[in-house]
Amino acid sequence: MQLSQYRELRRQEDTKIVLLVMDGLGGLPRDEDGLTELEAAHTPNLDRLAAEGICGLHEPVGPGVTPGSGPSHLALFGYDPIEYQVGRGALSAVGIGFDLSPKDVAARGNFATVDADGRVTDRRAGRISTELNRELVAKLREIELSGVEVLVETVAEHRFLLVLRGEGLSQELDDTDPQQVGEFPVEPHATDQAAEKTARLVGQFVAQAREVLSDQPAANMVLLRGFARRPEWPSMEEVFGLRAAAIAAYPMYRGLARLLGMDALEAEDALPAEVEVLERHWADYDFFYVHAKHTDSGGEDGDFEGKVAEIEHVDAVVPRIMRLEPDVIIVTGDHSTPSVLRSHSWHPVPVLIRSRYCRRDPVERFGERACMAGGLGPRIPATSLVPIAVANALRLDKYGA
Repeated sequence: MQLSQYRELRRQEDTKIVLLVMDGLGGLPRDEDGLTELEAAHTPNLDRLAAEGICGLHEPVGPGVTPGSGPSHLALFGYDPIEYQVGRGALSAVGIGFDLSPKDVAARGNFATVDADGRVTDRRAGRISTELNRELVAKLREIELSGVEVLVETVAEHRFLLVLRGEGLSQELDDTDPQQVGEFPVEPHATDQAAEKTARLVGQFVAQAREVLSDQPAANMVLLRGFARRPEWPSMEEVFGLRAAAIAAYPMYRGLARLLGMDALEAEDALPAEVEVLERHWADYDFFYVHAKHTDSGGEDGDFEGKVAEIEHVDAVVPRIMRLEPDVIIVTGDHSTPSVLRSHSWHPVPVLIRSRYCRRDPVERFGERACMAGGLGPRIPATSLVPIAVANALRLDKYGA
């Protein structure tokens, strides 16, 4: 069903929905006991929700497709990521409150480490501090390019924002980030003839950036991805009739939420603090997106036990959320990040939905193998989850006579 059709079915009810997203939740079994990170974690509260609700595995984009965080979150919010596309640059810009103009092309940047031959040895420069990031951004702001304004902003840790502002720019560029170590940064390449000017400018920026960063022991290179302009999309209130709020610390997720008309509430990068924001604003909104980032970090770092610990930290705050008595709660991840792969993967993601009106299934534990047998099925499209939640919140009318 198209989003425009949900607009025609929406109705107002005094009900509330919580979408709790553990970033990179899905995993793969480790050799010693055959358990995934979620299965190895002690999660009595999530298990209780699973037993009281309906479970399954969702596919963010499609079979075999490894999704980025942007497309996978769009799908979770009910928007087809094939139709609604945006690069990380625009998400990062909106996320930090940067006002993109119609002349702007934005890119998400990483400070990275390259060896003497120019090969990438660390795509995140050891996750440098935000304080050092600000010092390096000050150096990048000295770069000048003919015919365009160069704007550089700190995001957090190794991440920064690059915005080129001027006439005749295009977002149709490939990333310069090779996405793996041991490779050379990718030369800027226009995927459309109209983007050749932009590709030349990006190449000049990268060359000058390497020069001004040459004295740095770790952050001696920049990698760019997600070249994008700001899109104009229908809001969640327009589509589903939901006054929506996002509680997320990281700018990219805040930016995506803002593009969908959500209010991005200020929160510290700690789940207990995010839940405190949820409690404080409970009366103000119908839909709350709560984002737990660090489950993904454990997966990307190859830290199985670290990811287990982060999942258990999330489980510990679930009772606080449930004391608010949400009419519907969805708990899931945006994608899988198995620690054995140290990266996002194509594997379907565990999901549970708990409400007064869902049909309970036999699942009693929240884990990958248990969810395969759940009532939502082993490969439900992620775009279906919010519509199902809205229906369980009694916010959709009947379709047809």
